[in-house]
Parts: sequence; structure tokens; C-alpha cells
Amino acid sequence: MTGLQFAVAQAPVPPPGGRAARPTPPTRDPHTPGYVKATELPDRTLPPIDKDGNFILGPTHDPAPETVVQPGVPQGEIFNFTMESKDSKIYPGIAREPGTFGTPDEKDPSKLIVTTSHPAPYTRRVSVYVPKQYVAGTEAPFIVGADGPDRGLFTVLDNLIAQKKLPVMIGISISNGSGDAQGSQRGMEYDTMSGLYGEFVEKEVLPLVEKQANVKLTKDPDGRATMGGSSGGSAAMIMAWYHPDWYHRVLTYSGTYVNQQWPQDPKVPHGAWEFHERLIPNSPKKPLRIWMEVGDRDNYNPNIMRDEMHDWVLANEKMAAVLAKKGYHYQFVFATNAGHTDRTVKAQTLPQALQYVWQGYPIEGKNSKSKQK
Repeated sequence: MTGLQFAVAQAPVPPPGGRAARPTPPTRDPHTPGYVKATELPDRTLPPIDKDGNFILGPTHDPAPETVVQPGVPQGEIFNFTMESKDSKIYPGIAREPGTFGTPDEKDPSKLIVTTSHPAPYTRRVSVYVPKQYVAGTEAPFIVGADGPDRGLFTVLDNLIAQKKLPVMIGISISNGSGDAQGSQRGMEYDTMSGLYGEFVEKEVLPLVEKQANVKLTKDPDGRATMGGSSGGSAAMIMAWYHPDWYHRVLTYSGTYVNQQWPQDPKVPHGAWEFHERLIPNSPKKPLRIWMEVGDRDNYNPNIMRDEMHDWVLANEKMAAVLAKKGYHYQFVFATNAGHTDRTVKAQTLPQALQYVWQGYPIEGKNSKSKQK
């Protein structure tokens, strides 16, 4: 998957014996009672990069100029390598049998029972962007993204670094271990509510990045960002939430803040839905800066679990509400005329989103504001 496209959405869980047609998501009104109050922006305009809060985008999503290679702008070098499951001590690999799905627990509709998942190998791709301005041997900030490679991100970094709107940073784009949702390797990596995926990246991916690309990555959590779309978005949030000692900046498109975790963990039985249900409201504020987006036609999947925890728009709205109440630096964008991990919305907003997420971080050659926490 290349360019500005994120991974496909999670498929609905069909009834036993057959695949259910994916339901067409309804178009949600951003002014629905219970949704957060948001500033409605004129069409084709974006929120200010230095303002927290909730914003509604108009229906036209023109690509930002920074998403296109610009004449005269130094282009970074991209290093590619692969990782094999046999070499991982953390993720040896699983897969769900093709055409099979889980069944809901009769005693608990929020729990999905999957019996067709088994050990299976995978090969993972990793792409590393090193800007032309990087000085070998120096510590660099970086952003790590899910469902890679994301060449569109690298183009945006070229342009924004040249404009001194972002620090000189490394971009790391990691592909998932294959499959999707419950019982899959991707689902285990991205939807599990624990620090495990962050630990995999820290212990197994980043050392290879430094070696393969000949870079030195900062240990300062304020110089580290995560990003992703769909379950890759929930993974980005999970990485920072469970390891704020490693990451302070998070960027998500159509984050899967729903009940997608498998196997179920009794400590967080509702998966990423727990973020807005209990974890953020009941935990001390963490030093995170967060940018989130959801589309008005984003996933709505009242599947056979019947748990009322599979509405992506509602989940992101609830995230915005609890982040605001807790006093986080966050920006929430509700995009009209947009679907799940909408490519046109990402092309329109990614440069602005990155600048918001990196607010307060020093940029060499430019006066910078004090860090916001």
C-alpha cells in the first residue's frame, strides 16, 4: 500500500456459514446531540495549527501543495528492509483461516470467540525516510507510522522540513504482520490494549532502523511521534498511552477506538473503547499532544456482537469529549463528505496535522515557542 492510502477498514463479522455484506455507513451530522461542540470552518479551510479543540471541515478536500514533490526541494533518501516472523521474540506470527470468523459469546456480547486462528509466518516491510538535511551521527526526532510504507508522508516531510515548519526528522513506516481484525496478526498488533506493540517497535524495529539507515534516533519522548489510520490509529494512541516515556505526540485518522481487541483482556474488556469509557477519564493526564480525524461516513458496524461499541464516529466524538474534559492538547477534525481513512482528507490535512502535532518542538534556524505539555 503506497502513497496517501491507509489500510482498509475492519470487515464486519458475518453470521456463521457466510460473509455478510459490508453495511453502508450512514452519513452522520456533526451537530448530532451528544457530539462535541465544534467550530464549523468555511469550505476548503483548515484549523489553525496552534489551536486546540474541535473543528468541522467542509465537503471539498483539495490536496495540500506539500503532498506533491516540489521543484528545488531537497528530497530525502528512503531505505527499505524486511523483517521475518522467525526472528521476532515478541510476534512469532498468527493468522485466521481465510473465510472464517468469530462467534459472539452468548454470555457476553462484547466478547468474540475465535477458534480458527493459528501460528503462521509473516514478512514485514519497513521503510525509513532520512531527510537530506540530516547530519550523520546526530540524534534526530522521528515519527513512526502503521500500515506502511507511506510514501505520501515522506513527500510531506520533504516539503515541510525545507520550509522549516517541521524539525529535521526521520520517518519510519512499518507494515503490519498481515490479516485484519480479531484472530489476525494485524489485529493482535494494533488492537491489543497493552504496551506490547510499542515494545516490539522499540526493541526490534528501531535498532534495525538505526543500523539500516545509519541514523541515530532520539530517546526524548517529546521528539517522538506515532501515527496511523483505522486500527493503525488506535495502535498509535496505544503506543503513546502505555509508553508516554517513549512517545508524546499522536496523529490518527479514523481511529479504531472501538471494541476490536482479541483475545479479550478482563482488565480492559472493551478494547480501545476503554480509552473514552474509563482509561482517559480515570487516569492522571499524560503529557500527550493528539490530532484526530473522523469522517461523516466513517465505519458504523453494528455486527453480530451487538455490543453498541462499533461506531467509529461516536468513538472519536467520545475521545474528543474526554480529552477536552481532562485538559489535553488535542485537535479533533470532523470531515464532511468523507469515508473511513479517506485519502482525500488525508491529502488535504496531513501537513497541517503534522504541524499541530509538532507544536512546541524546536526547529533549527527558526524561533520556536516553549514546549507545551
